[in-house]
Amino acid sequence: MTIGSHLQEFHGLPAFPEAGDTLEDESDLPSPESVAWRVGVDSYDSKEEWEDAFARFLEAVDTHQVRALIVGAWSEVYENGPEEVIKALVAARDRLPALRGLFLGDIVMEEAEISWITQGDVTPLLAAFPDLEEFAVRGGNGLVLSAVRHERLRKLTVESGGLFVEVVRGIAGSDLPALVELDLWLGTSEYGGNADVADLEPFFAGTRLPSLTHLALHNSEIQDEICTALASAPVVARLEVLDVSMGVLTDDGATALLTGQPLTHLKKLDLRHNYLSEELRTRLVDTLVPAGVEVDADPGDADSDEEDDGTVYRFVAVGE
Repeated sequence: MTIGSHLQEFHGLPAFPEAGDTLEDESDLPSPESVAWRVGVDSYDSKEEWEDAFARFLEAVDTHQVRALIVGAWSEVYENGPEEVIKALVAARDRLPALRGLFLGDIVMEEAEISWITQGDVTPLLAAFPDLEEFAVRGGNGLVLSAVRHERLRKLTVESGGLFVEVVRGIAGSDLPALVELDLWLGTSEYGGNADVADLEPFFAGTRLPSLTHLALHNSEIQDEICTALASAPVVARLEVLDVSMGVLTDDGATALLTGQPLTHLKKLDLRHNYLSEELRTRLVDTLVPAGVEVDADPGDADSDEEDDGTVYRFVAVGE
């Protein structure tokens, strides 16, 4: 699976303008607070830099009312990081006092595959926008996110085909007292995903995330090990949604979940894109659905390759 479509909505607001469109016609713009504003340029041979497009946005829109912003592609994203993008956003912080949602890198496969996106240090964005409630970033190549304290962030999403352990440790070491939803695409070692279960221990304990009710540790090649740890993780008892989808989940990991601590308090257990046997899928549904848990155990497009020597290769949903 690859990411083929741009965001249609973000932070509960419809995205505007449509991907590929610009703000050339400024005569009939929506009210500033009613949409998630998209600013991006062509990733290949762009006629302008992202900062120039952003400057036009600042002049065209009453940004003091803007609640959500989507950063699309910047020029040559497969070679250049978003350093200038981040500088421009930080410099404009006083012009965006109502900003509550920020997505950095709404970039699809035709612009750059997720593991080709060159990222950078996004920590200054959290420091510059202390009232931010939702922050999301796509692409793990070169991504830096150091440990921070942010009082108001409620949702943090990092989408990657391979998440560096330094980023995982930075998030794990952060104090995020208001965070309700954490969504990490851990990815594979082939694309830089080198965190192990020990690095995820702070999330299992949940002590730095006292408000967390939605935990997604997914798109991982170590999904079985993650589920085995979650079977006794203290954080699970206060979750409403547990998401272990998109990864290499087999009967071993799912059995560990089922035979561990109770899961019947959950509103949803998401295991989409898995390598489970039909018997275990049925067991999950028969055990949890009668208790009121929504269970998504759809294998989706999960597929295996077997070499001549009998070695079986299984794949996460989003890698390259």
